Amino acid sequence: MTSSARPVHPTTRTRGPVGLHILPSSMTVLAICAGLTSIKYALDGQVHVAMALIAAAAILDGLDGRVARILDAESRMGAEIDSLADAVDFGVAPAIVIYVSLLSTQPAGWIVVLLYAVCVVLRLARFNALLDDATLPAYTREFFVGMPAPAGAITLMGLLAAKLQFGDGWWTSQWFTCAWVVGTSMLLVSRIPMRKMHAVSVPPHLAAVLLAVLALVAAAAFLFPYVLVLVLIVAYLCTIPFSVRSQRWVAAHPEAWEHAPRERRAARREIRRSQPGRRPLGIRRPSGQSMARLRLRKPGR
Repeated sequence: MTSSARPVHPTTRTRGPVGLHILPSSMTVLAICAGLTSIKYALDGQVHVAMALIAAAAILDGLDGRVARILDAESRMGAEIDSLADAVDFGVAPAIVIYVSLLSTQPAGWIVVLLYAVCVVLRLARFNALLDDATLPAYTREFFVGMPAPAGAITLMGLLAAKLQFGDGWWTSQWFTCAWVVGTSMLLVSRIPMRKMHAVSVPPHLAAVLLAVLALVAAAAFLFPYVLVLVLIVAYLCTIPFSVRSQRWVAAHPEAWEHAPRERRAARREIRRSQPGRRPLGIRRPSGQSMARLRLRKPGR
């Protein structure tokens, strides 16, 4: 028998993919290293490096799950490592960085950062519990319950971004810093629905606009990184009312969850038009003109 006709052992075929299966967990471990190293740089007074490392941990956290799904490498151990990494990267590390940089001389500083770290852990525990709850409607997969932990860490870093960009001011005062940390902590453990980014669809005719915006964001990340952080935080917070409105509509019309986003938007428009007492679009009463001047009679006359 020649070598070309020799049967291939099953382990030979899977040797390559098996090596790639550790890639998601490796990215998670790198995220843990980035989060812990940010504490070291914060203690050394290099706050900008600490911020960059926490941002890198957030990027790695967003990629490891997608890489695991692409490689079909999802596992229970990987999920547990990811949850523990989130607690370190977005709970412990940002809390210590903020405390060392802004609140170390404040009596209430340790209390508020301790509250933030605990809220991150509680938020992650609730997230894991909801994953195992098979009684939840299908549309809940499109929404987070409360602010995600990476978004909470970036929101907390907005305090440092404001200080590095504008210097000291009311935004670095004790009352504002503590209020910001407490407010972020409350958003983490709240029941406010927040839309998942991968569930947001972009119409095909807006794809070019989106790519142009991404190019501007990439340029701003090098030229005005701290302003970009602040803009992203404000933009994310402004999406909360829209997420609440979208979640309430889907909860009232669960049958529309299986429809495409374009069909869902069309259904919303039809429902709004069919509401009683709603004035049709494009028909408005001219300003400053009464019913008599418009020659309209009241009913019964």
